[in-house]
Amino acid sequence: MIDPFGRTVSYLRVSVTDRCDFRCVYCMAEDMTFLPKRDLLSLEELERLCTAFIAKGVRKLRLTGGEPLVRRNIMWLIEALGRHLTTGRLEELTLTTNGSQLDRYAHDLAALGVRRINVSVDTLDHDKFKAITRWGDLSRVMAGLKAAQDAGLQVKLNVVALKDVNEHEIPEMIRFAHGQGMDLTLIETMPLGEIEGDRTEQYLPLSTVRERLSERFTMTDIPYKTGGPARYVEVEETGGRLGFITPLTHNFCESCNRVRVTCTGTLFMCLGQEDAADLRAPLRASEGNELLAQAIDEAITRKPKGHDFVIDRRHRRPAVTRHMSMTGG
Repeated sequence: MIDPFGRTVSYLRVSVTDRCDFRCVYCMAEDMTFLPKRDLLSLEELERLCTAFIAKGVRKLRLTGGEPLVRRNIMWLIEALGRHLTTGRLEELTLTTNGSQLDRYAHDLAALGVRRINVSVDTLDHDKFKAITRWGDLSRVMAGLKAAQDAGLQVKLNVVALKDVNEHEIPEMIRFAHGQGMDLTLIETMPLGEIEGDRTEQYLPLSTVRERLSERFTMTDIPYKTGGPARYVEVEETGGRLGFITPLTHNFCESCNRVRVTCTGTLFMCLGQEDAADLRAPLRASEGNELLAQAIDEAITRKPKGHDFVIDRRHRRPAVTRHMSMTGG
């Protein structure tokens, strides 16, 4: 799949549910209204849709949510998709999780072919973790991290940098992650969906963070890539890798190789644009994949050059109305 700007689309992120057992303050409102279960694609439909993308050249597949591990019978889908790893048609099957269910599922994930996961952890302070996630328990997440590493999974921590919340913890989190053999990626908060509060109060430019970190650490740019938008440095003092995802301070769209499908079968060609394609209708219109393939091809021709994210005092409203939990992280 080649988009209008010559970029090869080889990376698919699929949200298997919009539901989550956390209510992170930068992601969603506490009193969320989730989709009726009847609107979601079945696990069988999700498997068929992913397989159609793999047939079109997707080589990396990431399952997201909401929280993917709260989807009932999710391991059936992971096992079904894992067969593409065995055939070599898929290079990597991975997922992004909040870690709350990892102590239960880590060994099964490893047994089914998952080799690497991203876990969202924004603080190492138990009280602050509760405040950020509203419903989360850091002890349970830490148990999940241990279970994941015991199962042989490579773990990367994702940290959303939040002004006046965790910004002064970031050096400690880097030392913790690298000391445990985990990579860490810092992420700027993104203007997706209405939340309680003002994102201008949360937004912390990673250009500022990196400048501060350079006073403590020796960081060298490295060409390491995982297929996503992070740019990595090696931290000399810890020997670990640190990534920066900067949708606002440094637009990464020129190398975008990703599209996203929601749990309702809506294909978003760009995280930061509203244009989308309905894949559920062609998926359900025929037992064959011809109509689905045509819908995917047409959508890729509309993949935009980039997003229009901006956070400042003049742009208090979200760039797009949907929450990240709907689109998939």
